[in-house]
Amino acid sequence: MNIKDICLFFSCFFFLSISVLAKNDSLVSQYEKSSVYNSRDVREGERIFHGFVPAITKTINCASCHNVSHIDSLNWNPSAMDLAIKFKNKDFVAFKSAILQPTGKVMSQLHDNLTLNDEQIHQLKSYLADLATKGEEPGKPLRTNRIIFILLILLFLVAVIDLAITHKIKFRIVHILVMAITLFFITNYIVRSAIDLGRSQNYEPDQPIKFSHKVHAGQNQTSCLYCHFNAEQSKFAGIPPASVCINCHVLVKEGSRSGKFEIDKIYQAIANNRPIKWVKVHNLPDHVFFSHAQHVVAGKIDCKQCHGDVASMDQVAQVNDLSMGWCIKCHRETGVQFDNKFYGKYEQLHKDLKDGKISKVTVEKIGGTDCMKCHY
Repeated sequence: MNIKDICLFFSCFFFLSISVLAKNDSLVSQYEKSSVYNSRDVREGERIFHGFVPAITKTINCASCHNVSHIDSLNWNPSAMDLAIKFKNKDFVAFKSAILQPTGKVMSQLHDNLTLNDEQIHQLKSYLADLATKGEEPGKPLRTNRIIFILLILLFLVAVIDLAITHKIKFRIVHILVMAITLFFITNYIVRSAIDLGRSQNYEPDQPIKFSHKVHAGQNQTSCLYCHFNAEQSKFAGIPPASVCINCHVLVKEGSRSGKFEIDKIYQAIANNRPIKWVKVHNLPDHVFFSHAQHVVAGKIDCKQCHGDVASMDQVAQVNDLSMGWCIKCHRETGVQFDNKFYGKYEQLHKDLKDGKISKVTVEKIGGTDCMKCHY
């Protein structure tokens, strides 16, 4: 092989390499510069997300970690909708980097050896962009009790109509039994529904950030009053602003289970000067007066007495029904700190306590069950 042949070989190799790189660059630039997607991209992206299309080396199933519909249990991984909102305004390069080169420890482990080509990444981004635009399909709530209630009413009406008009059943005792039983359950349902009106026992709403009280109050022993600092001075315990969260999370930037995704929401709230919209769990009717300061400071009531063992809950739920009867029972059983100077005017109670006639002074004995104490 002479010098001319060698030069010709390297020239061909050089131009071939340049053409391949140019082709790849044009393909990448196509996705980098354009955010346009079509129905085929969305459809293919959804199939990839659910694991129906294999990646380059293995099949992936994003939906196994990132749920596509609402679930009752707490999933530390962001949902498909969370991802859709997060990357809605991100470009292709940022989305690709987040998937293939994650910075967090948790994601780096989960996405280890994950391989997707640019077209598949574009299709995934198209599916999430479409999801962010359209939103999740609303779930169909179960109405079992209401359906049973309607069926009981229909059964009651059938019995009445047959007894009075059609006479299909000859024995009147059958009509009476059906009417009595259905009327009992109908009345019971109405009474219970009326009693539960305004109550939210077992209410467990999803929060905008997956905040675990089990981790913070339980594992890390964070005092309730560090976050809910208004409880000692106000009627309301207060919801901590993002500035309180950042006191710790300026150092703790990644959770062992939630990764960086949830904690990043705190930084985004501060950067955009936007408050975190926490959902209040424990709600009392508007006509009820309740002061956290009086119960926490004067009454020395432990938080868990009303709110349950929050330190064992990942997601907080309302444990007690917070009914008037529940409050009155507590006022009848709970003793007050009667050595306080504030109670000096109750001379007879002090005398009875000294003489041993009573073992303690309950809230009820100092007017804790008077209507105007709570319903002003």
